[in-house]
Amino acid sequence: MAINLTKGQKIDLRKSSGETLTNFCVGVNWGAIETKGGFLGMSKKIIDIDLDLSCILIDDQNKLCDHLYSPLYRVEVLQQFGLPKGKLLTVDGALKHTGDDLAGDTGGDDGLDNEIITVDLSKVDLKVTQIFFFLNNAGKEDFSQIPYAKIRMYEGTPTRVVSEFASYNVSADPQYVNKRSIIMGKLYKRNNEWKFSAIGDPTDDTFLGQTIHKIIASYL
Repeated sequence: MAINLTKGQKIDLRKSSGETLTNFCVGVNWGAIETKGGFLGMSKKIIDIDLDLSCILIDDQNKLCDHLYSPLYRVEVLQQFGLPKGKLLTVDGALKHTGDDLAGDTGGDDGLDNEIITVDLSKVDLKVTQIFFFLNNAGKEDFSQIPYAKIRMYEGTPTRVVSEFASYNVSADPQYVNKRSIIMGKLYKRNNEWKFSAIGDPTDDTFLGQTIHKIIASYL
């Protein structure tokens, strides 16, 4: 059975068989906003939601050493935060991003994740000790309006789930008013073993650079 994580929960990456989870997908799934209008509310309007799943890798000196985020972010804006151009593959080849989903699920939950980062822990550079995963909304809606967002870890491929290991749900909630970013969770190494922590902290950041600076300043 998959583990349903709660905010702040930490877990080992051990399957029920006793094996360690080393090769898996970290996926985020979210829904578009559906509003009703017109006479008696009979018409529907779908608002596409462009969330961006990103991650940063932190080394044993608590320094940012690698990243995955959308190449569509403007370089001149990233430079204001001292950040390089976005990319979809880490230097060591251990993490790979599937690319941007600009809309979210528009017909209800389709069971697949909208953006996915594949992870092979056996390839991660030895100096890396923490990997943070976070979401930023490229639009103006906040997370109190988005019907659902979920991060999960599973074995399989970006288009096929073989076995779900753990998931952490973030539902539309009043605490997310004016919050357009969520630090979802992190993989971290303790005594040479990788573990996962569900963070689930919303922020009012309007740009990825702010979120990265916040993680470095407050979560290391």
